[in-house]
Amino acid sequence: MRHKILFAASVLALSAFTVPVLAGEMPGGIKTGQSTLGPVLTDSKGMTLYYFDPDPAGKSVCNGKCATAWPPVMAQGSTAADGDFTIVVRDDGGKQWAHRGKPLYAWVKDKNPGDTTGHRVGDKWTAAQP
Repeated sequence: MRHKILFAASVLALSAFTVPVLAGEMPGGIKTGQSTLGPVLTDSKGMTLYYFDPDPAGKSVCNGKCATAWPPVMAQGSTAADGDFTIVVRDDGGKQWAHRGKPLYAWVKDKNPGDTTGHRVGDKWTAAQP
C-alpha cells in the first residue's frame, strides 16, 4: 500500500512540473491534441491546425477566399516569437502564427475537436503535428 501511495505522489509531482512547461512552449493558445492521425497542433478550442503546403517558409500565400475557408491563426498585439513558433506578416499586414516557419490555419469544415477533415484536401493541406 505504501508503494502505491509513493508512486501516486511521484506521478502527481511530475505532472505539476510538466503542464506549465508544455503550456509555455506553445504561445497564442496553441495546444497539442489527439486525432486519428496522432498528436496534432490545435487552437485553444481543440480544433486541428493545418499547414498549406504551397506556403514558402515564413510567408502565407493563402489570402481572400482561401483565408475564408482556411482561417489563419492570428497573433494578437505585441505577441512575440517563441521557440518553434514564429510570426509571419500577412499581405494585409496582420500577424499570423507559424510553426517551424510554416503558417498555421484552421479549417471551417472541421466541426469537433480532433477532426482532421482538412488533412490532404487538394493534396495541399497537412495537419500540423508537433
